[in-house]
Amino acid sequence: MTRHKIAVLLALCLGLAVFFLFGFERYLSIEFLSVSVHAVGKYAQAHAIAAMTAYFVLYVVAAALSLPGAAVLTLGGGALFGLALGTLLISFASTIGATLAFLGSRYLLRDWVVGRFGRRLEAIDAGLARDGAFYLFMLRLVPAFPFFLINLLLGLSRMRTRTFYWVSQLGMLPGTLVYVNAGTQLARIHSLSGILSPGLLGAFAMLGVFPLLAKELVEILRARRAYARWPKPSRFDRNLIVIGGGSAGLVTAYIAAALKAKVTLVEQHAMGGDCLNTGCVPSKALIRSARLLAQIARAGEFGIRSARAEFDFADVMQRVQAVIAAVAPHDSVERYTGLGVDVAQGRARIVSPWEVEITGSDGQVRRLSTRSIVIAAGARPAVPPIPGLDDVGYLTSDTVWRLRELPRRLVVLGGGPIGTELTQAFARLGAQVTQVEMAARILMREDPEVSDMVTRRFQAEGIAVLAGHRARQFVVERGEKILIAEHDGHDLRIPFDAVLVAVGRAANLTGYGLEDLDIPATRVVSTNAFLQTRYPNIYAAGDVAGPFQFTHTAAHQAWYAAVNALFDPFKKFKADYSVIPWATFIEPEIARVGLNELEARELGIAHEITKFDIGELDRAIADGAAHGFVKVLTVPGKDRILGVTIVGEHAAELIAEYILAMKHGIGLNKILGTIHIYPTMTEANKYAAGAWKRAHAPQRVLAWLARFHAWRRGASA
Repeated sequence: MTRHKIAVLLALCLGLAVFFLFGFERYLSIEFLSVSVHAVGKYAQAHAIAAMTAYFVLYVVAAALSLPGAAVLTLGGGALFGLALGTLLISFASTIGATLAFLGSRYLLRDWVVGRFGRRLEAIDAGLARDGAFYLFMLRLVPAFPFFLINLLLGLSRMRTRTFYWVSQLGMLPGTLVYVNAGTQLARIHSLSGILSPGLLGAFAMLGVFPLLAKELVEILRARRAYARWPKPSRFDRNLIVIGGGSAGLVTAYIAAALKAKVTLVEQHAMGGDCLNTGCVPSKALIRSARLLAQIARAGEFGIRSARAEFDFADVMQRVQAVIAAVAPHDSVERYTGLGVDVAQGRARIVSPWEVEITGSDGQVRRLSTRSIVIAAGARPAVPPIPGLDDVGYLTSDTVWRLRELPRRLVVLGGGPIGTELTQAFARLGAQVTQVEMAARILMREDPEVSDMVTRRFQAEGIAVLAGHRARQFVVERGEKILIAEHDGHDLRIPFDAVLVAVGRAANLTGYGLEDLDIPATRVVSTNAFLQTRYPNIYAAGDVAGPFQFTHTAAHQAWYAAVNALFDPFKKFKADYSVIPWATFIEPEIARVGLNELEARELGIAHEITKFDIGELDRAIADGAAHGFVKVLTVPGKDRILGVTIVGEHAAELIAEYILAMKHGIGLNKILGTIHIYPTMTEANKYAAGAWKRAHAPQRVLAWLARFHAWRRGASA
């Protein structure tokens, strides 16, 4: 940056400092306007040209220097000059001032910004060259950012000054009219009764309604722009086409059929999606077999002198397949066909916002038109680009179910829910398991005490937990597979027979036409609060949409996607993520809903913590499961629940009471007042509520009661 530019920048900063230091901003406040409007109005009537010139220059300077008070100045313009003249003056003054700010930002800062962020700016400039005028118009119509920020930031781009000027003038005009009209009503107030005049009430009602109307207009314009190059059919073959037969797709199709819509569900692989075939169902079947072995190994704790189990790993995996087969009819083609869904097994491709091309398993192609589309394409295991990984071969949560021989030495990459579940299951089946996690601890989304408890349990079961280790490279030396992991700047060599990659899941974003329709999709398909993509009739739900990758949230989103797709524009609902539970099915089991302590601290949310040790619960002691806790976060001084973490036996079942409570605003007092069967694990919830109650006992009332009872006994207080 040149000395001249630095001097100009310093002068501007000094001027702004003087403006605020001496309190000149009070002259751009609604209070000053209200007390001075009549006096200034008289001057404006007597000296019209001078008043208009001074006002115009003041507005230009305020806008150019990004001073606060543009709304007040606009109201003042309406009060002084009326609707027509005030709108004319302000429309040009605000646009000229904005353009001067735009040019000032470009002159002073663009070269410096380009020098530091040149490559990133190229992508932004390319996008603005294509769609900049449209997006500037949207921002001017309903400002997502303050106008002064728009002026300064766009000055750093290569947008042409002429484009910036005319789009700004056009985009700001509706808002200017509304504010100037409100200002004209202010000028007519001569008494308290004027405050309740229909004109003033109507003007300020428009101030409140305008953003809503403008936002709706923006949505209409955005949709028209998106649909511009696509011819719309005069009639449709379907009300809805659903792409993907996993949890989100199945529930969407089910709801649509139940509401008597004509719906086609397209699945290119197996019905039921990941949850049935490679996720929830097989993993829980494997975990159950592994847990039985762990329980048999603890037989002595239950007074049984001797117990042992003989098994073949292949038989265990065969049972997993049998469980899948037993559940499969719930998600089958036959069931959904019976419900009224047209099930197409093949590959779907969206060829226009209203048309889907389906290539069947037999190679035949058919094209269907539809009013709406729901994308429920799911996700797949994410595989990091670690050198040598392809050479050694690897398993994922999709492919591990093909194993029929237990790996003697297994490395599990990943310390999240999938990684921890499979780590413990394979260790209990007899594998020597090493879990490698790049983060400082496993289960990073849970509170540290939860991670510590699980780590200690894993280590007690013979699992090597290597947190803070980054998988750097895989090699094969003399026929042996080795993982080289980095920890604190040193390399650790870990020999293994098989590696399971469980570092997360990536949404399926390619292969069904998103690219052709320019639907934004980076990590997930981009949607709004109603689960709509850039085309309002195309929705996304489940893993492909985020923000959560759980089967139950996919089903939850499916309701919104189905109802919105079938009834918009008459009625639509925003997806509600306020109470989302989840669980990790290890031992000890972990379940959560709402905030945990870690998140509450990071977000700066005030909270109180109540904790009950499940080890004190009679049923837990009798079952040999006296470990874990219930931790409840509440609003300080109140029983309203912010979040709950449960660690222990059947945690995923115990959490249901708190999910219901949070969803319907039930506090701990009502949980405490609810009868829980004795002896059950659910009493833990009641005792946690009791612990909160004891901590909030009214001490003054109790002291008074002590004196009252002493008086009744005839004793002195």
